[in-house]
Amino acid sequence: MRLSCQQEDLQRALGYVSRAVSRKSTLPVLGNVLLSAEGGRLKLAATNLEIAITAWADATVEEEGTITVRSDLLTEFVASLPNDSVSIELDRRTLSVAVSCARSKAHIKGIGAEDFPTLASIGDTEPTARIDPAEFREAIGQVAFAAATDDSRPVLAGVLAEFEGASLTLAAADGFRLSVRRCDLVEPSRESLSIVVPARALQELARIIGDLEEPIDLAVTPNRSQLLVRAGSIEFLSRLIDGHFPDVRHIIPQTYGTRMVVSRDEFLAAARRAKLFAQSNNDVVRIQMNPGDGELDPGFATISAQAAETGDNEDHLEAQVEGPQAHIAFNGRYLTEVLSVMRSNEVALEMTSPNAAGVFKPVGSDDFTHVIMPMVIGT
Repeated sequence: MRLSCQQEDLQRALGYVSRAVSRKSTLPVLGNVLLSAEGGRLKLAATNLEIAITAWADATVEEEGTITVRSDLLTEFVASLPNDSVSIELDRRTLSVAVSCARSKAHIKGIGAEDFPTLASIGDTEPTARIDPAEFREAIGQVAFAAATDDSRPVLAGVLAEFEGASLTLAAADGFRLSVRRCDLVEPSRESLSIVVPARALQELARIIGDLEEPIDLAVTPNRSQLLVRAGSIEFLSRLIDGHFPDVRHIIPQTYGTRMVVSRDEFLAAARRAKLFAQSNNDVVRIQMNPGDGELDPGFATISAQAAETGDNEDHLEAQVEGPQAHIAFNGRYLTEVLSVMRSNEVALEMTSPNAAGVFKPVGSDDFTHVIMPMVIGT
């Protein structure tokens, strides 16, 4: 293998694939990045067996070849080089890679590519759907945080992705809350199917597609074991979770007794202040909804928290309250997290009783729904 490429192109590609490098594996090759000179480009890939990332860098290839080298060492060395042409040459006899740029040169010991796992490519699979990267990234941000963080029930550590017609619905739940977001696809899905993707994998994918503008391709392997994503010059692969995800349609309450509409920014600020005091009292944040006397007095909401050791606080917010006076309490972290990911100017909170789930929705849009189980407290 012998090639040359620009330092900034190589550094960018290494930045992408290094996200998939295994940090704790007992297999040394999983701590390496695969370098493969083929088809007039340099292909880089890394995997931790949960996810895999492949990226390509433009290169002048004089001799094709492939090798794996330590990801951290190569990434940091390339990052320290000047923005100039980088030459890479493999000594097949010693499995050593010579990397040189300007007046700097290094030899990095490698491991043969035959020990590196074989990765599926979206080029081998017909794309299932196409989606706008900005909308997909926002949807992931509004859903993945609600997934369980432990593996006691593996399916709840994942995000349900349902492809149907021209829409993709993402849902995540951890037993205490549920987040659901519907997205429009650029092109209708080739088939209707449901898969469960690890939440951590989707969060990593969201970081990768952050600055992309062109639609990205999503593909599910025929055996339903992997999700493949093609985003520009990057391919992302994630294993899928095998299991039955709860029916989210049965979890979301369809009716309510009291509904309030309030400014998202004011609600979030008040919730954050209450959370400061709630930390010493099991994170209990109370919400009271008070209806008004008519159009000139639509009502108000009180957000409060108290703890014997730290004190208490109370915020009064202007709100449009429909229905009888009601109160409910939520975990302060759950409350601030959902309000942080909502993008509308106003949000609606719907409830039936203090012991039943509360439903959060953006006002003016029906593509996002979040359900939180209340904290049962005394009156």
